[in-house]
Amino acid sequence: MADKTDNEYRQVRISKLDRLREAGQNPYPERFERSHMLADARLLDDDVQGVTVAGRIMTARIMGKLSFITLQDVSGRCQISIRQDDVGPETYKIVKKLVDIGDFIGIAGEMYTTKTGEKTVRAKGFSFLGKTLRPLPEKWQGVQDQEVLYRQRYLDVIMNPESMDRFKLRSNLIRIMRRYLEDQAFMEVETPVLAPKASGAAAKPFTSHHNALDMEVFLRIAPETYLKRCIVGGFDRVFEFARCFRNEGMDPSHLQDFTMLEYYCAYWNYEDNMNFTQKLIQHVLTELFGSLEVEIGGEKIDFSGEWPRVSFRELILKDCDIDIEAFRDADSLRAEISSKGITLEDVEKMGRGNLIDQLYKKVSRPQMTGPVFLTKHPVDLSPLARRNDDEESVSDRFQLVIRGWEVVNAYSELVDPLDQRARLESQAALKASGDDDAMDMDEDYLLAMEHGMPPISGWGMGIDRFCALITNQSNLRDVVLFPLMRPND
Repeated sequence: MADKTDNEYRQVRISKLDRLREAGQNPYPERFERSHMLADARLLDDDVQGVTVAGRIMTARIMGKLSFITLQDVSGRCQISIRQDDVGPETYKIVKKLVDIGDFIGIAGEMYTTKTGEKTVRAKGFSFLGKTLRPLPEKWQGVQDQEVLYRQRYLDVIMNPESMDRFKLRSNLIRIMRRYLEDQAFMEVETPVLAPKASGAAAKPFTSHHNALDMEVFLRIAPETYLKRCIVGGFDRVFEFARCFRNEGMDPSHLQDFTMLEYYCAYWNYEDNMNFTQKLIQHVLTELFGSLEVEIGGEKIDFSGEWPRVSFRELILKDCDIDIEAFRDADSLRAEISSKGITLEDVEKMGRGNLIDQLYKKVSRPQMTGPVFLTKHPVDLSPLARRNDDEESVSDRFQLVIRGWEVVNAYSELVDPLDQRARLESQAALKASGDDDAMDMDEDYLLAMEHGMPPISGWGMGIDRFCALITNQSNLRDVVLFPLMRPND
């Protein structure tokens, strides 16, 4: 019955299209010239003339010769009033008979304040700007169904102002980050989405076929190796907001396609990078919220001052009494994890690096509040990171963890091509033995490395994850406008 009712509404509105045309109104005109966004119009003084605004009708009180309508655009809402004596009886008849909630209209008029104190545009001219064929959700209920929110995001942002504000904040977040990086002499570049090798991170790739070249290609896991090629070529500081793809499990904190910010800086090490990261994020939060104290998950997180730094080994030893340095191969570590009564999934196929990573995620990460810099990752876990000069078994790497979420992953980059070759060979062997997350050999990248690299440090940040964190969303889909969904059929 609901579908039939929706279809009946649709047919009624379709019938109004012909009546609009008969009344001399184009239901879908080419353009309309605005003088103000609706939120800006509300700030104008009374009696300001020549105000032209436009938007979607959200509420309407249609009366005999005077009607009040609330319009909405991306900036907010503003009330307009339409009086028959001001616009003429024929135009007013269109307003009364042919205009529906959800339609777009344009108004030209003057500002005034009603007796109830509401800033309003008094219409002197009326333009019909777009007919909607389906009704909006009920005003008081809005859009509540979570699946509808994801499948029909346009209804979510129309009806739920907090959703619109969240996506505006995401856009502002990216703008602030881009500007800060550019102000620090970073250059934005673009790198391939389709690549002949699945490289840049340890993850299972999406594959496709390139018909013209008759070859298998991979959607990029990360832009890392191409951004490093830029450094080989002489660029000093580069960054990219990159759409990345990983054909792995889906949960509230992981999506298969996501946005990554990566940057690389010549002549830095990972400690320079940690210092810069703290300044960057403190700047971003101050610009977004005007404060370094941000409420996340009902808890006030203080981002001011110097953030603590703790090593991977120290953290795991504290949380489960396993010294990862005492177990130099996967088999012995696997046995120790089992002896502690800790259960991990699919451990039989994992190399030592992925075992350590899964152990950390099981016993340590859920307890971290942050912001905390996690440092000194095992080399096994970091195939593209530089080996520490003093501790050969660990890499010069850090992660920024905030309330248990890994927000940034950073390295002093591996620039020794022979060391890199050996590690990629080890990764390729793991992949051949069944570890789908291990990396392939990438001879083209090794060729670039052999032409010489300076010291480099860089990092990657999941923009979706960081945005979800600072807007108190437990699911990344809530900060992605159009997340991938299984088709209804």
